[in-house]
Amino acid sequence: MTETETDTAETGQDDGPRDIGSGARRAGIRRAIRIGSWPEPGKRGPALTASALLLGLAMLLHAKIPNRIGNLGSLVETFLPWSGLGVPILLAGALRRRSAPAVAALLLPVLAWLNLFGGLLGDKSHPGGDLTVASHNVGAGNPDPAGTARALRTSGADLLALEELTRHATGTYEKELATTYPYRAVQGTVGLWSKLPLSDVRPIDIMNHGTLADTVPADEKAASNRALRATVATGHGPLTVYVAHLGSVRVNPRAGFWTASRNIGVQALGKALAAEQNKRVVLLGDLNGTMDDRALAGLTSQLRSAHDTAGDGFGFSWPAPFPVVRFDHILVRGVEPDRSWVLPATGSDHLPVAAAISW
Repeated sequence: MTETETDTAETGQDDGPRDIGSGARRAGIRRAIRIGSWPEPGKRGPALTASALLLGLAMLLHAKIPNRIGNLGSLVETFLPWSGLGVPILLAGALRRRSAPAVAALLLPVLAWLNLFGGLLGDKSHPGGDLTVASHNVGAGNPDPAGTARALRTSGADLLALEELTRHATGTYEKELATTYPYRAVQGTVGLWSKLPLSDVRPIDIMNHGTLADTVPADEKAASNRALRATVATGHGPLTVYVAHLGSVRVNPRAGFWTASRNIGVQALGKALAAEQNKRVVLLGDLNGTMDDRALAGLTSQLRSAHDTAGDGFGFSWPAPFPVVRFDHILVRGVEPDRSWVLPATGSDHLPVAAAISW
């Protein structure tokens, strides 16, 4: 009997032939896991690093993105606050790849975003306000204009601007708001309701101004009766109020970000504001653009945003179910914004906005 046979006889066990290949397979699996979870040094996220740097540069240099092709620059600026969402997405990829360079590169977009929008994160409002103003695109398809009027009536606004009025709904708003706002001025699809006397009311033609007007096909032009100017008699002197609903913007494959009608209105309003003699001016309305959009420079160079000055957060107003941009604005000159806020939803696809101003 051999030694091996003796061992077997003594123990009474036979382990059988050993599986030499099982150990090799286990080692191969471990190597595959290491390869999948820990990239080689030269492959740890160069694309993520480049993406982070490009995101940061796009934020810092957004004004340099050209508008020649499909108004790309304006499109980027319209949704610029949402560019910050790229940071957590890239961070997740960088952590998965364990890429230290990609994580470090993310500092650029983080700092750029904070530089652009960090000031909007805090509440800049303060007590005060001699006059409260509000603006609301009530929506041509609003199924409940009477309910919308009742909601606005309780807003506490002294001046109430309404845009996108229809012939049928205007009568409803006039009836529902008459007791609270004895003074009103309606020009086409915009109106101003006031607790204080109004005078010198006149329309502002926002569609037949400058060379841009000749470039817009007749069937794509917005109606010209979408803006007005009025003088409000206050205890501190006259206040000039503009109400405007600029032309719509849209994205389509043929034209890219189509803004021609809106931009014509900006030119017309900018010219009217430049010629305005009164030092105290408020512009209320749906401008179909954000304060970051370079196309609104004709307005933002003359007026400042009440929400950017005295608001809390981004103040997004459209679309009402899940707002992603602030198209509805209160811009001022010669008066001081004390508070700015967004009002609860009505039957419109826009949210109302309000601000308290003082002399």
